[in-house]
Amino acid sequence: MRDAGGRVLIIDDERPIRRFLSTVLQAHDYATFEASSGEDGLAAVTRYRPDVVILDLGLPGIDGIEVTRRLREWTTIPIIILSVRDQEADKIAALDAGADDYLTKPFGTGELMARLRATLRRAVEPAGTPVLSFGDLTVDFTRRRVTRGTEEIQLTPTEYDLLRVLVSNAGKVVTHQQLLRQVWGEGYDGEVHLLRVNISNLRRKVEPEPARPRFVTTEPGIGYRFRDG
Repeated sequence: MRDAGGRVLIIDDERPIRRFLSTVLQAHDYATFEASSGEDGLAAVTRYRPDVVILDLGLPGIDGIEVTRRLREWTTIPIIILSVRDQEADKIAALDAGADDYLTKPFGTGELMARLRATLRRAVEPAGTPVLSFGDLTVDFTRRRVTRGTEEIQLTPTEYDLLRVLVSNAGKVVTHQQLLRQVWGEGYDGEVHLLRVNISNLRRKVEPEPARPRFVTTEPGIGYRFRDG
């Protein structure tokens, strides 16, 4: 049975802040979970499946911006940034990475609770799945790890990003332009040859028979599709 207020994961390297937030949230009927680093936070999301994440930016190891980016690779779970950084550039970077809201320290508990309630009201989509399997091919979004059977497949960052976009849209056609924009960014719309070279390299690594693709199939003149069945 879920707690009345919902489940909140607090990712902050300062224990007093975590304890304070937990006390405040529990008083409002939220269940709380804690993590003190970016790596532990990513693991905690898959372990506890919270309804919302409260995230500090200045974390040891993987910082809050990177945690946000990695979560957004596979889930729409709401993320509220709670940070001492009050510069506009920091706020823009966090929101562009996929955060839903940004609150600076020190903060009022009333405002935090209001922001939390508003964020949860907007969260109408369920969280995604961090590990997807297609036959003997498995993609673990949390660890950025791809395996076939028990063997790990070594992909370049570009190859992984291509696979991530295709797998996230499994069964759907993803156009050349969509892939180029999501993997390389704006300004690469015409670089179809670059895309084809990297798709060819990806197939050599993930396909049992690269010449007869089972997973990454071509939609002539349009783009590619990741076959999920």
